[in-house]
Amino acid sequence: MRLVLASSSPRRRDLLARIGIVPDRIASPDIDETPRKGEMARVYALRLAIEKAHAVAREADEVVVAGDTTVAVGRRILPQAADVDMQRTFLELLSGRRHHVWSAVCVIDTEGRARSRISDSIVRFKRLSAAEIEAYIASGEGLGKAGGYAIQGRAEALIDWMAGSHSGVVGLPLYETRALLRASGYSVE
Repeated sequence: MRLVLASSSPRRRDLLARIGIVPDRIASPDIDETPRKGEMARVYALRLAIEKAHAVAREADEVVVAGDTTVAVGRRILPQAADVDMQRTFLELLSGRRHHVWSAVCVIDTEGRARSRISDSIVRFKRLSAAEIEAYIASGEGLGKAGGYAIQGRAEALIDWMAGSHSGVVGLPLYETRALLRASGYSVE
């Protein structure tokens, strides 16, 4: 049985390695990641993980795993920060307040059955000064990341409280991923 990681994220590959899994193949899914009108962040993250898994062509002996991580403040979904202005806006919004990080995973087994789970983590940044925001932006670390930050880097020192899955905030909830892989017949020890 071979494993396909439906993601171009090096973080997801690294997270799988933490539990002893090296994908046999990596494929980047090509899907529209635009939120639907009125779509809640939890539903959005789960939908994207499922769509990413189904978007990757699968051979008969392959298990596909895909994930999505969505940052939300209230009902507002914060996408990947495309530029420093967007990142600054996100960090100002996140400063001193809690937000949710929804991390969904979908596994399709060799029979074509899809199973999915979602992890909800709550993260709170300290109140950030303008200088702290600018220093973080200057690091280049949060560009292209949901919510404009990467918890596995410098941003971790700016977070004063978190409840939930650290690996989920990084990009793939390992507890849920391991459970889904085992349920799909993929050996994880």
